[in-house]
Amino acid sequence: MRLIVITLLGLGLATALGLGATWITATRGTNLGTLTIGAWTARPRIGSAEIDPYSRAAIARSGELPIGAGDGIAFLAKADDAQRPLDGRCEVIIAGITPAARFWTLTLHDRKGYLVANSLQRYGFTSQEIVRNSDGSFLVHVASRARAGNWLPTGGIERYVLMLRLYDTPVGVGTRTRRDAPMPSITTEKCS
Repeated sequence: MRLIVITLLGLGLATALGLGATWITATRGTNLGTLTIGAWTARPRIGSAEIDPYSRAAIARSGELPIGAGDGIAFLAKADDAQRPLDGRCEVIIAGITPAARFWTLTLHDRKGYLVANSLQRYGFTSQEIVRNSDGSFLVHVASRARAGNWLPTGGIERYVLMLRLYDTPVGVGTRTRRDAPMPSITTEKCS
């Protein structure tokens, strides 16, 4: 009788640990196959048949539709280059160039993945509409108050996420360094 109780207790504990670990990875994600360049992170295999089971569970839970591996890649930034969380009450500067891509978009999302509401209905920029410097680089101000040039309004939300989607690009599983994929820098300038 004692052996049956110990066995059932062990099985119950193993089930609780397994379900708990699965819930945590499905809600918070994992770093399996993650590509990190500066403040930007991506999962190149997420839109392919080689997707890991934890990423598959997170996608099923969120209802997200990832970019197919043959179509492009999506990079997220939740913090600046100094690892400070992106705060909508601060002025954040995105500067530099993007990796080679036929087309790209830069959008501002809240922590749940929704576009940040603002009175201008300006949610992002595309590679075709952004104002560039003479060397091809660009500068985007992300702030609650209007700025000259490329400006994304935050609406003053506390935390947000930047998403840079590159379409028809060589960036992917084999990319490892900033030299392979020159990503724009993200710096926090001042907070109000």
